[in-house]
Amino acid sequence: MYLMVDVVVNHMALIPNQPGGEIQSNADFNYSSLTFPNAEDYHPFCWVEDYNNQTQVEQCTLGDSSVALVDIDTENSSIVEQLNDWIHGLVGDYAIDGIRIDTVKHVRKDFWPDFVKAAGVFSIGEILIGDVDYLSPYTQVIDSVLDYPGYFALVSAFSKPGGNLAGLIDIATQTQNKYKQGAFMTGSFLENHDNPRFQSMTNDLANAMAYSFVTDGIPILYYGQEQGYRGGNDPNNREAMWLSGFQTSGMPLVAHVQGLNKARKLAMSVNMDFLTTPMKFLPQADPMALAISKPPMLALLTNAGQDANADGEHSWNISGVFSANEEVEDVLTCTSLRMDGDGNLVVFSDGGMPRVLLPASSGSCRPAVSQARGSCRPAVSQASDGAEKMGSWDVPRIETIGLLAAAILANFWDL
Repeated sequence: MYLMVDVVVNHMALIPNQPGGEIQSNADFNYSSLTFPNAEDYHPFCWVEDYNNQTQVEQCTLGDSSVALVDIDTENSSIVEQLNDWIHGLVGDYAIDGIRIDTVKHVRKDFWPDFVKAAGVFSIGEILIGDVDYLSPYTQVIDSVLDYPGYFALVSAFSKPGGNLAGLIDIATQTQNKYKQGAFMTGSFLENHDNPRFQSMTNDLANAMAYSFVTDGIPILYYGQEQGYRGGNDPNNREAMWLSGFQTSGMPLVAHVQGLNKARKLAMSVNMDFLTTPMKFLPQADPMALAISKPPMLALLTNAGQDANADGEHSWNISGVFSANEEVEDVLTCTSLRMDGDGNLVVFSDGGMPRVLLPASSGSCRPAVSQARGSCRPAVSQASDGAEKMGSWDVPRIETIGLLAAAILANFWDL
């Protein structure tokens, strides 16, 4: 298990001298209790009102008149030096493996390279916007960004039957073409603490949940998603984990996560370049079908919904991915399929559930003699035996990130 810590550089929370009253200047705050105790340590007061004004975004205050997020003067060289020293010490003192940086777009871009260098570990930044072109320059100054454009497109595609799959493909293609390292180093997620849980919108979770595990980014799983938590807007989406009783047996979504993680790890073991092989979307005649090829894995997703018929109403056409007459297996169900003599296959949807296919030769559904439980539990060889600490962050070693409150844990539900 690795430790990733959420850090904030842009601001500090502070109650004004007159909570709820009008704030006109820095004089309306008492900064003495903060790390930076002087008014001149902060940008001159103004509210962020126009998100199209980048200067305002970077130098004005978030929050409200009850609790303001006073904006630290990150143009001040003395403060910059202190922040760099602080992150270096924090990482060293607590053996932190990576940092998740809050409100990245609210600090000037040229601040970040030295800060990330001082941290000395992998950094992923939160930039809450759905515009790939806006995010792209930030991929030049920090290691990774949370894939918010992909998140918004994913919700649009799967939150209702017949959602916008074309929009999801378009956004994913943009990230591949416009980010510094393509989509490989993006944090791919369906839920987090800042946005409503997906299950507050729909019960059809399985396909959207699978997407992060079968595409180019680093999968991020928000705690409670596997327990079926349904909280909407903050704070309802921050339910305590212990309310679930930490149940893992007999939980379909827990099994789903385990299956997805198993498929991803097995794909890594079969193809050492799996994580750096760009995914491709295979054209489909069915407007509710999505086929994602990331050799040796082929993911078949649909937004037809869980009430979709199993009589062939929805299907995927597979061509040019596997060899002629090759046997493949759906890792999620251990169902075997065989390509025809030309390497083609039509796969029908079963109740709107996703399929994740790997060559049967990979042993994806071969029983493990040493494991007592389950007739379909494979012995999975790791692609990253003796994996290094995340401080080095060799791309092929990044597997799965689970987000738990302020910490991010890698290899969630290791098999």
